[in-house]
This record gives sequence, C-alpha cells and structure tokens, in this order.
Amino acid sequence: MDTHRRAGGKKCIYTLQNLGCAHCASQMQHQISGLDGVSDCVLVYETRKLHVTGDNPDALLPRIREICSSIESEARVLAPEDEDEEVSGGHPLLEIGAGAALLLAGMALPLPSPVKLVCLLASYLILGWRVLWTAVRNIAKGRVFDENFLMSLATIGAVVIGEYAEAVGVMLFYRIGEYFEDRAVERSRRQIMDAVDLRPETVELRENGATRTIPAGEARVGDLVLVRPGDRVPLDGEVVEGESRLDTSAITGEPVPVRAAAGDSVLSGCVNVDGLLCLRVTHELSESMVTRILDSVENAAAQKPKLDRFITRFSRVYTPAVVLVALLTALIPGFITGEWSKWVYTALTFLVISCPCALVLSVPLTYFAGIGAGSKRGILFKGGVSLEALADVKAIVMDKTGTITKGNFVVQQVVPVDGQRAEDLLALAVACEAASTHPIAKSILAAAAEQGVQPLPVSDVREQAGEGVSAQISDKTVLCGNKKLMQRYNIDLSGYQGEKGSTEVLLAADGRLIGHISIADTVKDDAQDAVSRMKRQGLHTAMLTGDAEDSADAVAATVGIDEVRARLLPGDKLDALGDLRAKNGAVMFVGDGINDAPVLAGADVGAAMGSGADAAIEAADVVFMNSELSAVPTAVSIARETGKIARQNIIFALAVKALVMVLGFMNIASMWLAVFADSGVAMLCVLNSIRLLYKK
Repeated sequence: MDTHRRAGGKKCIYTLQNLGCAHCASQMQHQISGLDGVSDCVLVYETRKLHVTGDNPDALLPRIREICSSIESEARVLAPEDEDEEVSGGHPLLEIGAGAALLLAGMALPLPSPVKLVCLLASYLILGWRVLWTAVRNIAKGRVFDENFLMSLATIGAVVIGEYAEAVGVMLFYRIGEYFEDRAVERSRRQIMDAVDLRPETVELRENGATRTIPAGEARVGDLVLVRPGDRVPLDGEVVEGESRLDTSAITGEPVPVRAAAGDSVLSGCVNVDGLLCLRVTHELSESMVTRILDSVENAAAQKPKLDRFITRFSRVYTPAVVLVALLTALIPGFITGEWSKWVYTALTFLVISCPCALVLSVPLTYFAGIGAGSKRGILFKGGVSLEALADVKAIVMDKTGTITKGNFVVQQVVPVDGQRAEDLLALAVACEAASTHPIAKSILAAAAEQGVQPLPVSDVREQAGEGVSAQISDKTVLCGNKKLMQRYNIDLSGYQGEKGSTEVLLAADGRLIGHISIADTVKDDAQDAVSRMKRQGLHTAMLTGDAEDSADAVAATVGIDEVRARLLPGDKLDALGDLRAKNGAVMFVGDGINDAPVLAGADVGAAMGSGADAAIEAADVVFMNSELSAVPTAVSIARETGKIARQNIIFALAVKALVMVLGFMNIASMWLAVFADSGVAMLCVLNSIRLLYKK
C-alpha cells in the first residue's frame, strides 16, 4: 500500500474486505466523494482498493468505515497496517444448503399443511435473514433503492399474496446466483492479479561468504543476492558473477530467452533458466520492475473510462425508474382489471430485475481484464481511459530511431576504388576513428573487430568538428569523414555515388578518393510485419523523425509506412502530429527518446518503448516492455476487443432485463426468471469479461 502526496492533497489507499456488490461499491464511492476534506475518491471493485485523496484521509477513516458498513454490512475498510487481518464473510453454502433442504421438505414431502408452511417460512428466514436485516438497516439510514430492499420487497410481497414456495425459491435462486457471481468475480480478480504479481517473498542474501534467506523487502541497494536455476529474479540488479539465460516473457512478453553475464542488467520477474547468478541489487523491492508492473495495473484500474463513468451515473437513474414502473404496474392495471394479485406479482418481478449489478460490475471488470491481458504480453496500459482511447485511434505515428529501427549503427558495406582492398580500407578507417566515441566510429570499430582487421600505427590525428579526421598513417595523409571534409581538401568526388538512406564515411589518401564505408541503423526484425498488421486494422501509418530525408525515406520504404516527415525538431513533431490528427482522426504516437515526451503527452494516446528514456515512459499512456513494434497492433487489438466486450455486456444485460419485463407484462415471466435476469446475467457478463485473458 502506498501513501503519498499529489495534486489535491494526500492520497491514501485502503483495502476493502468482504465487498461483494459492484453497485454497492459505486454507492460507497459516491458517498465518500461527498465528504468534507475529500478532493477525489475512486473505489476499484476489481482490486478492492479504495483510493482517497484529501487533506487528511486517515482522519476520515472512521467515517469512511461507517459509510461502507452501512451500505454493505460485512464490508471492512483496512488501513495498510491492518492488511494481514483475515475477515470471514460468513458461510453462505451452509445457509444455502439448509434453506434448500427445508424448501424441498416443504414442497415434496407428504407433511401436514401447517408443517409445510413452517418449513417454507424457516427456509425463507435462513436464506433471507441477511438480506432482510441489511434492507432494514439501510432504510433506517434513508437508503432505499438497493438490491437488498428490492429483493426483500419482492419476496415479502410474494408471501403476502400466498406464493410461499415461490418467495423461498426466488430467495434461494438469488443466494445461489450471488454466491457463484462472487466466486466468478473473485476468480477473475485473482487470475488477473496473479498474472502480474511477480513479487518475491524472500531472497537469498550473500554476505561474508555465507548465504541466508531474508524477506525481499529487507534487501538494500548494493546487496548481493543469489539466483539459482529455475528461480525468478527477485529484484532489479546487475550480474556480478555467473552466466545464464533468462526467460523474460513475464516482463516483455518475448518468449526467446536472452543471455545474461557479468556486467549485464537484469529485471526482476524474469526466470533464470540454466545457470547460477549472483546479482548486485540496483533497486529495492518497492522500486523494482515487478512492483512497478503491479502498481501500474492496480493504479490503471482506478482510472475509469468514460463508458464506466456513464454506467455508474446511469445506474442511479435506472433503479428508481424501474421501481416506479413496478409501482405503476401494480396500481394502474389493478384498478382497471381488478386482478390485483396478478399485477402485484408482475410488479414484484420488475423489482427483482431492477438491480443494476450486471451493468455496474461487468464494464469495469472488462477493462480490468483488458489491462491484465496487456500485462501478460508485456504491454502496460496506464488506465481504462488509455484502453478506451486506443480503441478509437485512426492513425499510428512513430519515431524512427529506437522505435522502428534498433538505434544501433552497423557497417553495411565497404566500397574501395582504384584497386584498393576492402580490408585495407577498413584498417585505415579504424586507425582514424580509434579514439572517437561517436556511434559511427563505434560501428566501424565493431566491424573491424568482427572481421579481425588490425588497426595501423597512426600519428598527427586532427579532428575537424562535424566533418571527420585527418591523420598520418604509413607516410600517407589519410582523410576519413563526410563530403564536407573531402571538399575542404579539394578531393575529386566525380567517381563517388552514395547509397541512399545510409550514412557515408569517405576515405582519401594523399589527395585522392580511395573508397567509402556505408553505415545504417538496422530496422527491427518485426517492423515490416507490425506495419502490415496496422494496415490490416485500417490504421494510417506515419513516421516523424529528425533524421535526413534520404535515411527516413529508405526506412519507410523498407517497412511500408504510408507517410514520412523528416528533419523535424521536437516542436515541429508536435505541429506535424496536429496535422495528422486533423487529416485522419485520433492518433497514437510511439516513441522512446527524451525529445519525444512533448509529442507523447500531446497525442490522443502516447506509447513508449520500455527501453526508452524515463521521461518518455513517464509521459506515455502505454508502455511496451519488449520494445518491439509488433506490440503496437497487439495493443490496438486488445483495446478494440475490450470495448467490444464491454458493449456486449451492456447490450446483453439491458436486453435480457427488457425481455423479462415484457414477458412479465404478458404474464409469462416468473420471479425465478427475474432472478436469472439479475444474478444469472451478472455472472454471464463476468465470464464474458475474462475471455480477454485467454484470447490469443
């Protein structure tokens, strides 16, 4: 749990135990939001976390507990220090079993009528006492339109008109539906959180030549920890001893193991495949990747999308409206026809239908499942708002370096002229660039090392800023640089033809051109397939880059991007993004550099590569932990599927409720069917929501 300062005051996060009703959760949030001293309140039913921001939320905790227990009597609000408490929610299966046995006895056994009546009434009280008592408490506090009151009124009404068995049967069906709905929600909640909760309980600390087990939260930066084969890396760290392969799929979604050896940084949550590793801790548990992922999912669930907020507001109107319809149904046709029993029964079925739990529960659970599905694939959505916005995106706008390309320059070819050998040309270039730290120089040094080319003795090295170097090598004056350097020394370039889309390093010796080396950033392996998938999704693709036009056009042609804008400064990128939005609609920008932060913040959806700058990751709505471009169309698919399932749940729930109401008017629907339209539909919507976790 965290307590920290942010805009609007101090934020505290509490845990709710025995919270079993999504509609009740929305009522709690509404009432707590209205307390003096509370600037913001979000109750996340899926994680049972209550986020309260205000002057001093802890001082309001007694009042918050009072509100929650008044709405749901068994609900408990736990402060962080109380979280280890286990609170029992009663034994619903015992009550359901006893009530069902008495109902069966009252209906099926050959007993005298008074005994049958006693069995039925006893069954009703065993099954319904908790519902009845909660309804009475809520009415005393001025709250009428909740499921406890509606279910109590409907079943008591059935008793009054002599439908004893039906009253008990409806309460039994309601309790069974409620039980399975709770189990379905709890299972889906656990599946989602287990998928992303990779935090270790203990670590193997090595000190003074010995190893001992300590709680993971006690490990400090600089400590040495052992990670045995098959173990999950407990904390972010740097390998100091050993070599192994790491399964990073839990963090990045990438199934291929990666090599880790001394000097390499490793992230917590990865699995050590086959070698013993000793790590130096670089981040404590609270700052490690596993905790950041878990916090991201929990906090994401607190950012409710527009559809969720609309359903919450709609439910406040929907329930009183259905109750009014029930009242009018009991009175008007009864006066006209005189068939009071028939129309009162119909009105009672409406009361059972009127609880909005299926709506209030299924929409946020669907977005929560979408967030969990993304996390399993190394995609961190920073809220249901991000998922909702991504589903509406019409164009994907990408930076080039580090997003479409790997960001590492590689020698593509060595092109000698006038009978020179490629190895000799590379040796001269290495001699000139040996002392440079420029990425271009590093790529030349790497190519030489790979080919076993040895550098030549060099003297009198002179660097010309932005152009290259001149040096004395084996009694020759050698120039190594770009066109400007060659022109400065009046080198004849008439025989030179450059490679489009690459950076060219030209070499001259004793006043004449002897060749050039082509260097280019390499396109990511999955880039072409990723762009093709985006196009199949109906998305317009564009690239914004500060690089030269030739280089940008070459990369765009390779991967199939629709539109390119090159030589852009950070401010120019923001203007270009506005133009693309005006032409195509909502845009998602994908980048990884510090200079991308303004554009990420300005896009409808900003996405950052996990390997990118912290500023870019902070500004983004979505983070791709595997830094692969293929994560972009995957994220769009998850967002669209999430929105589709949320709409399916709303339409299904309202359609079933409307159908049962119509059947009720036609004297066809019973209260049993009405209970299915409430608890049964809610359970089906929950099951539909968690399909997201299993989709390929």
